[in-house]
Parts: sequence; structure tokens; C-alpha cells
Amino acid sequence: MNIQGLHDLTAALKENIGKAIMGKEEQIEKILLCLYAGGHILLEDIPGTGKTTLAKALACSLDCTFKRIQFTPDLLPSELTGINYYNQKEQAFQFRPGAIFTHILLADEINRATPRTQSSLLECMEERQCTVDGVTYPMSQPFLVIATQNPVEIQGTFPLPEAQLDRFFMKLSLGYPGPEEEQSMLTAYREAAPLASLSPVCSDQDILKAQKLTAQVRVSRPVSGYLVALAGATRRHEKIRLGLSPRGSLALMRASQAKAAVQGRDFVLPDDVKAVFLDVAAHRIICRGYQMGQGDAAVREILSQILDQTPTPIEPQEQA
Repeated sequence: MNIQGLHDLTAALKENIGKAIMGKEEQIEKILLCLYAGGHILLEDIPGTGKTTLAKALACSLDCTFKRIQFTPDLLPSELTGINYYNQKEQAFQFRPGAIFTHILLADEINRATPRTQSSLLECMEERQCTVDGVTYPMSQPFLVIATQNPVEIQGTFPLPEAQLDRFFMKLSLGYPGPEEEQSMLTAYREAAPLASLSPVCSDQDILKAQKLTAQVRVSRPVSGYLVALAGATRRHEKIRLGLSPRGSLALMRASQAKAAVQGRDFVLPDDVKAVFLDVAAHRIICRGYQMGQGDAAVREILSQILDQTPTPIEPQEQA
């Protein structure tokens, strides 16, 4: 696969997913950026906007395994990671894999589970492995966690800690559809859900090739300096209590590489960084007077100011 092949793959995936989710081309592309960059996604929005449908549409578009698990206060970590049980027939202990052993995991309403259960995802998301009773098992490749949560309802929920939020590559919101998109949705869903008719347009190997290609997209020294300057500005801003972490800087670089790749380029431009900065950084920032994950509008306003105030490097024409 080359850059043009990745561009064509992205177009095919966007078209296929768009049959189930109307008018959300930008959000669909950002989810694909996360997939190509090897990240995980947090979808935060009110109920009924299509978070679960979007995750299922992505899974239907890939010839990969998919599992969905509903997070509840009584969900146990072992239901995610798996357990060792005694098989009386074999007279030995055997490992029964949990829900996380899949290519795409939909963690629905992740903030309804207890911190103990939430923390069982940390190793899986960051290190692509899971340790149970001292034995480490590798995760499937590719491995993508799509978590959803409702920002309005707070009863019976457990806010995600900073360490958990920082492991999500992007935090996205679908929002309400426009009038034309909602009309198209009513027409498309009148007789049957389009999800049932979706078929895969690529395999897991295609995604692995896309991830490898994305990692090879060049980041020049001026652009990497721009990334460092943006991260540093978040750490020095008077209204920010917790700035962008080094993990966040890496995520910003990888998202920029993926953005450049889907645009058909093998090098990153400052505009690629600007296009993904808010979605990569906003959920990792704590403004003074807010807890992490709160004050999203205020955080995005401050980050927009940082984008405007940070000098944009002029890229020399040396990319060929």
C-alpha cells in the first residue's frame, strides 16, 4: 500500500460508514485518523446521537472481530480481561479470554463502571497487552477501543481519572444532525437499519499496512518544533493547571501524520497539526477552576488562542 492507496481506502471507509451515519464526514475521518495512528477514541455526547451506531458501522466496514460490552457499576475487571478457570474434564486450569480480546472493542458508557474496572483497560490501551494472574497475553492487531459516555447524566457514574483520559487519542462529539441530514436519516432508516446491509471494504491486514504507512510520514524539524511549542504553551498558560503531557505530544504528532496521509502527502504540514490539535489536546488539559474532563468549551477557547498566538513555521520546499 502507498499513500494513494491509503487515500482511496479512507474514501471507501468514509462512504461505507456514511451509509449509517449521515452528515458526520468530519467525525468519521477523525475516527479513521485514530485507527491509522493506533489510538483509541472517547465519544462523549448526549444519548441518541449515534455513538454506538458509528462504532458498529466502523466494525461492519472492517473485516475484523468486534465486541461490545455495557459498562455498569457491577461489571468486574475479569469480564474484560478474562479469567483462569479449572476445567474438570482436562484436570487443569485454562484461560478464558475476556471481551478485550478483539480487534474493535466498544466500551459503552464507560463512566458507569467503577474505577477498579476502568483501570483494567489501562495496560491494554497503552501497551497492547493484558496480564492475568502473572501471565501476559498480547492484544489483537489492530486493536481499537471506542468508549462512549454521556456528559449530562452524572448519577451512578464514575468520572474517568486523568491517567485514563490521557490514554484516549481523541475525544470527539457527534452533535445533532442538520435538518437535511436528519431527513436523510429518517428516509434511510424507514424500513430497516442500514447497518444490516453494510459489508467490509478492507481487512485487518489493510489497516496494519495503513498504520505502518502512517508511521513513515515525515515530520520535519520545523514542524516538530511547532508541536513542542504548542505543548509548551499549554504548560505555561496562566489559566491552565495541567498542560499537555509528553504522551499528548506524541499523540499530536501521530494524528498529524495520519492527517497528512489521508490528504495524500508523505510529509506533515503545520496545517495538519492545527486540524487535529483541539481534538487531541482538549481532554488532556485541566483549566483552573475545573476538574479534568470538565469545562470543555473553556479549554477549547484557550487552546484556540494558543493556536493563534503560536508562530506557524514556514516549511521549506524540501519534501520531494
